[in-house]
Amino acid sequence: MKILHIELGKHLYGGAKQVTFIMQGLHDDFGVTNVLLATKGSATAIEMEQRGFEVVEISAKGDLDVGLLWRIKNVIQQVKPDVVHVHSRRGADVWGGLAAKWAGVPAVISRRVDNPESLWVTKWKYGLYKKVITISEGIRQVLLAQSLPSDKVVTVRSALASDATCECDKQAFIKRFGLSSEDFVIGVVAQLIERKGHRYLLDVLPELLTHYPNLKVIFFGQGAYRSELEALIETLNLQDCVQFAGFVKDMPGLFGCLDLLVHPALMEGLGISLLQASQQGVPIVASAVGGIPEAVENEKNGLLVPPADTTVLQTAIERLLAQPELRTSFGGSGQQLIKTQFSVQQMIKGNYAVYQAVLNESVKGS
Repeated sequence: MKILHIELGKHLYGGAKQVTFIMQGLHDDFGVTNVLLATKGSATAIEMEQRGFEVVEISAKGDLDVGLLWRIKNVIQQVKPDVVHVHSRRGADVWGGLAAKWAGVPAVISRRVDNPESLWVTKWKYGLYKKVITISEGIRQVLLAQSLPSDKVVTVRSALASDATCECDKQAFIKRFGLSSEDFVIGVVAQLIERKGHRYLLDVLPELLTHYPNLKVIFFGQGAYRSELEALIETLNLQDCVQFAGFVKDMPGLFGCLDLLVHPALMEGLGISLLQASQQGVPIVASAVGGIPEAVENEKNGLLVPPADTTVLQTAIERLLAQPELRTSFGGSGQQLIKTQFSVQQMIKGNYAVYQAVLNESVKGS
């Protein structure tokens, strides 16, 4: 079996990181031949070339880059895969599906977000694919509600490597971020975009600080919403409490240094940062939206709150601030959850099963 994976993101995190897991696992466990189609100079391309995989690089400028259709089609004809797996949006979801159909090769697509599109866009775009692989059941339900057939949409959860647990160097962490040993550190690990809900945490911080003056908040991530958040921080006089760390390459090693992860998103496909936090034994407060309830089981490894409800968000954070034994319990349960439900092996088997189903359908249809 030969699979052409299309991942056009520039950075090696989130969905792109999952692609590296899938390609390596398919090769090691099932002997699958994998080829990566990536953006020129992307971190994913560099990583997979270093691992010895065949990588084809092209220019890609997003949804309006019509030339992607021909460039992707040419690569498909060159590689001659059995299945094309589109992992990336950025134009690949449409142009990749059209290119595969034009080249006469069956294609599948991974869906990583839970925001609904218009019904006609959903039916037309996903009509290009034999299967749609959602990274959470929450995303699958969104697509089913948009009238996609149930046998077309398959859930294969994202995963974390079992050896990704990192010991926290607390003293180095404190020095790096200008903290004290008495500080209680809340982390938000997400792109700085409005739908991640950073502002709701900021809204409750002034009241929390009256009872817990040693609270510190670190926003890990980058994005265009930063200027608006900075303005809100100044308005609320939170400059001494909140800091921006930007995109941090060694983030996996920092999760264990956090006392609490807060993720007040308005929508979320699954939330890899939630899985990473649980793997390091960090308790979580998060919104009950999209696939988050699969990553955070309420009262097990964290607390779920309604999106944009600052009253409930504040109450949940206060509860964990006041109960260190509950934080410890949630941390241990989170580590067990990751081991049993989010293993790389399960993700590899799930994707391989989808490819087999697609090829079997193609044989029957021929």
